[in-house]
Order: sequence, then structure tokens, then C-alpha cells
Amino acid sequence: MSFCLSALQPQIVAEEQALRQAGAERGDRIGWIGLNDPAMLATLFACEHLGLTLVPLNWRLAAEELQWIAADAGLRLVRQGPESGAVVPRPAPSAARCEALLIGYTSGTTGRPKGAMLSAAALRANAENARRLFELTPTDHVLTVLPLFHVGGLNIETVPALLAGARVTLLPKFEPDAFFDAVEALRPSLTLLVPAVMAALVGHPRWVGADLSSLRAIGAGSSEVPTALIEAFHQRGIPVQQVYGMTETCPIAIAQTRAEALAAPGSIGRAAPLCEARIGAAGEIEIRGPNVMSGYWQREAETAEVLRDGWFRTGDAGQQDSEGRFWFTDRLKRVIISGGENIYPAELERVLREVPGLCDCAVLGRPDPRWGEVPVAVVVATAEFDEVAMAAHFERKLARFKHPRGVIRVAELPKTALGKVQVEKLRALVERARN
Repeated sequence: MSFCLSALQPQIVAEEQALRQAGAERGDRIGWIGLNDPAMLATLFACEHLGLTLVPLNWRLAAEELQWIAADAGLRLVRQGPESGAVVPRPAPSAARCEALLIGYTSGTTGRPKGAMLSAAALRANAENARRLFELTPTDHVLTVLPLFHVGGLNIETVPALLAGARVTLLPKFEPDAFFDAVEALRPSLTLLVPAVMAALVGHPRWVGADLSSLRAIGAGSSEVPTALIEAFHQRGIPVQQVYGMTETCPIAIAQTRAEALAAPGSIGRAAPLCEARIGAAGEIEIRGPNVMSGYWQREAETAEVLRDGWFRTGDAGQQDSEGRFWFTDRLKRVIISGGENIYPAELERVLREVPGLCDCAVLGRPDPRWGEVPVAVVVATAEFDEVAMAAHFERKLARFKHPRGVIRVAELPKTALGKVQVEKLRALVERARN
């Protein structure tokens, strides 16, 4: 499934016609759900030509989650990939008009997703950041294995490669054997991975003997990349270029060049070419640039909290060394990153509170050798609380990757005088239970 932008043009034209025939009008939101497929990219470019907004949908989500996003975005219609196999939410048209090209949904402290609005100009600025950082040229060939419903899979290398005239190969989803087969047979020059995928490859029987010589570098992001994984790729002669960002920054905000990847493994790099980055109050990483979102869809208060004077407050803590490199230190937000997927404790806590016999609860990430982190539920419960019933409830409500991987029962949660859970004390409690 290899193609370049010129080869995609007939599909883009056909998609434009299909969207018009379906009644889509400028400012409408168009959902797309399915495995990685050129059809999704054709829909993106068709939306740009028609003044529509694409809303990629995560096929791993539960039906209730997808329907909530469809309603919040006011989707005019939902396009489906040829091999989706997912539950397709019903359209929920609303009259509000949107000027963005892309709305990427990302959860927050409320436990409900927020739609980050990214303009066409933001995507093209992001693509220019990628072009310079990865030295993309028309001779390049990018292998995409991460899901296109995330801005990482879509915007770190895939769309930038197409805009640079390069070739792209899509795998429907990541599988180690399929990855090794594609690299050996198709000889791509670049690919993008997350730590969980890197670990799966390094631990695979084919890792030692696989011919990976065509890869001049890999991009890596979504969570902190363990040094051992970086070293494993560097030993194979493949620089690991870390990319730091989030949905709200399209996502490239801070990143490494190939030279930086080898000079300072573990650093997240320097501000992307078209970005500014700084360490703000409380050590928080802040980003400014044309790739930053215009705001959250229909959420003015939440937008005002994170966008101030053009600077986006990431909610992450970091440091900058004397050479100007940035280093990630901790997440100010309680997001759990498991296998490249963001899991938000408030969302799980909202579902937990519906389980009979539960008095109080909190969710925290626990280190996991395979997934990086997994969610763990700390609960105050009566004898009526049943973990089997809890698991069944989560099965109906949330995608499986969000389900708690453990339950810790306590007499009470550590809280401040204002009733807020003391995260550090809770983390220590989870660590003790683990040991």
C-alpha cells in the first residue's frame, strides 16, 4: 500500500464528489473511522479543498465514547475505512461552523474529551517542522505503522512526507512480523515508533537478524523513551529522533535532529524550526508557534486556561540545559500513557463510581515493562463491591486498553484539607502494594 500525493489525487477528487453528494457544506465536521488506509488521507485533503473539518475517530474506543464525540463535534457524516470492523457512531449534525481542518480529540481533567482545533496552516507549519527535522526529500519513503487517528501517526511523518513529494507505505496496524517484512522488502528510509512498539521489536526473535539498513533514523514519541530502547536502536546504527508534543501542537513542538539524537540521547531536543519553547512557571514547558491549535472546540474556558498570549501551556514539566536542549522531567497532568495511548484517570474514575459498593476511588499509572504504564484503581469499597462486576461494567463503557489492570483496596484515600487526592502519597501507596 505505497503511494505518493500525486498518486492519491484521483482518490481525493472522488472523495470530494462523494462529500458534496452527501450534502457536506463548508464548516461541517466529517468523522472518519477505520484502520490505516489511503482513504483517510484522501478524506483529509478533500476536506481541505472543500473547507470541511476532519475528525479522526479512534476505532479502539467503546460505542458510547464514539457516540459522545460524534455528538460533541456535531458530525455531519461519518466516513468508514474499507476494513474498519469498528462500531460506527451515528452522525449528530449541529449548526455551528468550524474553520479548522482537523479536530483531534484529547481528554482532560474532566474525564471527557476535548477537540483541539488545528487549521490547515497549522498542519502545513507542522509539516515544515518535520521536513527540516527529518530532512525529508522526494526520494524518501516513510513506513507508517502507528494509527492515523492520532496526530502522531498522521502528522509527524505521514502528511509531511506526502507534502514533501515522498512515498508513504501504510500498514493497517502494527504487527512485529509485518513491520520486519515491510522494512526488508520495501526498504523505507524513515518510520515513527512509540516505546511500546520499540520494545516489541527489540524483544522479537527477528530483531537480531533483521535487515534494517535502509532506515536512516526513526522518530519516537508519545511518552518518555527508555534509554535502553534508544541504545538498542543506536547499536543497530539507527538514530532515534525524539519528538515532543501533543495534539494541541499538531504535534511537533520540540524535537531532535539526527545529529542531536546521537549527541544527547534522552533529550527531547530543541524547539522545532517554526516554534518557540520555554520553561514557564513551576517548570512547565510552554510552546508558541503557527502549529499550535486555535483552541478547543466550543470550550472557551478550557482554551483560556492553556493559551495565554499565544503560549500553550503543556501541563508537562521540563528543564533546559546550558546547550539549549530540553529534557522532560515529569507530567503535571495525571495522564497515563500505555502503549502510546493516552489514558486519563478522571475518565476511569467516572466509570468506577457507577459500580455498586464503591465509596471512593482514584486511578493512577503503575510502571509496566511491556506497556510503559497501566492504570490501577485504588478504591474504598464495601463488601458489595465486586471486581468481576467492575470488569464487566468497564467492558460496556470504555475501550479495553483503559481498563484497570489492578485493584488496591484501602480504608481511605490520602487527601488534602480541601478534599483533593494527594497524588504523590497515592503513588507511594501503589508502589508499596506493587512490592
